[in-house]
Amino acid sequence: MTKPIYGLVEAGGTKFVLGIASGKDDVRETVRIPTTTPDETIRAMVDWFLARGPVAAVGVASFGPIDLDPASTRYGHITETPKPHWSGTDLVGPLKARLKCQVGLDTDVNAAALAEYLWGAAQGHRTSLYFTVGTGVGGGAVIGGKTLRGLSHPEMGHIRVTRHPHDLKFAGTCPFHGDCLEGLASGPAVIARWGKSLSDLPADHEAHDIIAHYLAQLVVSMQAVFEPGQISLGGGVMGTAGLIHRVRDMAAGLGAGYFASSAKEVVTLPGLGDRSGLLGALALAMSAGKDS
Repeated sequence: MTKPIYGLVEAGGTKFVLGIASGKDDVRETVRIPTTTPDETIRAMVDWFLARGPVAAVGVASFGPIDLDPASTRYGHITETPKPHWSGTDLVGPLKARLKCQVGLDTDVNAAALAEYLWGAAQGHRTSLYFTVGTGVGGGAVIGGKTLRGLSHPEMGHIRVTRHPHDLKFAGTCPFHGDCLEGLASGPAVIARWGKSLSDLPADHEAHDIIAHYLAQLVVSMQAVFEPGQISLGGGVMGTAGLIHRVRDMAAGLGAGYFASSAKEVVTLPGLGDRSGLLGALALAMSAGKDS
């Protein structure tokens, strides 16, 4: 029996990663296209898939905010985003119309959380979370095999955190909240303070402890809300040598032995590495294909 072929879309603010796959271990082709204007980017995306023949379904793991309510007239649309020209853009409609197939949709971080639950570091855990710490800070959750959605989708990167005593004057970079977690711990927030990415700063630079201080608060807050069995911390900032260990140690200290498991056991790097987002799109496509 021939395996169905799926289209994969990991839609980001700077690039779209597209792929063709029949399964986790059979990603046959990928390409990156720059995120320019909505019309240009979406046309290039659809044309790339059309050139590769029919697909059973497409999975879209997208940057947000995005409308995930199937009953909404704006389902599949980017909502109010700081990304110039992208507010109100319909991602799902053009794919359905031109590829003539079902489209599975979720946020990029929810999709990555789902991939980690199915195939990565979160396997075997009923409740797990995935965070990306990079250009922004975003989080997704999987509970019992389903991604978490509310009125919209989780915006965990915008929680409030206690300021580090050596970091009281920085206003933060978030255009909405200033010094929320994203405004203090994202890649741009690091560069705004210290002029370099965290991985380019000396190992003894105070920035490492400051960023770990904020991410440890994220971990403990999520333990208090979800008691997850596993938390993946991904994204470019987490590629900094030693950061994961600092976060684990600080979070374990903040948790003070109260939670079911220590942060040293719960917090990991993504088991799928930088493939979590794209394989999350595969999981969405496979689910959409079953529903068609």
